[in-house]
Amino acid sequence: MRTRTIVLTVVTCFIGLTLCFAADSPHMGTWKLNEAKSKLSPGLPKNTTVVVEAAGDQVKATVDGVDADGKPTHNEWTGKFDGKDYPVTGDPSSDARSYKKVDDRTLDLAVKKDGKTTMSGQIVVSADGKTRTVTVSRADAPGKKSKSVYDKQ
Repeated sequence: MRTRTIVLTVVTCFIGLTLCFAADSPHMGTWKLNEAKSKLSPGLPKNTTVVVEAAGDQVKATVDGVDADGKPTHNEWTGKFDGKDYPVTGDPSSDARSYKKVDDRTLDLAVKKDGKTTMSGQIVVSADGKTRTVTVSRADAPGKKSKSVYDKQ
């Protein structure tokens, strides 16, 4: 269950980073999970919808999905893509996320709980701006990666 929550948190973090970019950023918008193109670990939570939007001079990421038991989940992150930790609400497996802009279409992500990194990864938006790929690995399972592919709505 904790692994599922961590995966959900990481995905949310990636979304949050996207929101930190300017309003014309390729990361902004509503993204829906494409399960057919994703490679999700069995039994983990799924982030089905991610909304990245401007919130003043910051970015807000709102993530909705389902946990391993099929119950609805919701969490939010507001911050900047500056590599600093910003608080997460609604996610019991994480309390902070940081996103760092690599280039216009790529963000590095770190998910933390009690100051310890539990997940890390990268978010990449395709050149045509229609697909967003979130690749993460858990700190407790190095080498094992999960890939979530989202289609822009």
